[in-house]
Amino acid sequence: MNIGITDIAKNKIVEFREKEGHTNDHNIRVAVQGGGCSGLMYNLEFDSELKPTDEIFEDKGVKILVDKRSLLYLIGTTLDFSDGLNGKGFHFVNPNATRTCGCGESFAV
Repeated sequence: MNIGITDIAKNKIVEFREKEGHTNDHNIRVAVQGGGCSGLMYNLEFDSELKPTDEIFEDKGVKILVDKRSLLYLIGTTLDFSDGLNGKGFHFVNPNATRTCGCGESFAV
């Protein structure tokens, strides 16, 4: 049971953290919310606060915070970054998703 990131996603996280003026104690928070055209949406943000219900994963020196409810949808997921023709930004490679939308920001299980 793990959540990971690719090398390019790690580099972009470090770049954005510095660009936005966050310190190294700002971790990445990944959450799942209702919404989007497929029913569930990913939420990705910097967060320096640990909550009692958080699970903490670390990959490539980056701490990833996930609340227990979201973890059910994210087990085995990898965070990646693309700057190709099909869109630029972070995207999730989620083995639990049975359907995703064209933009890649929402999914169903």
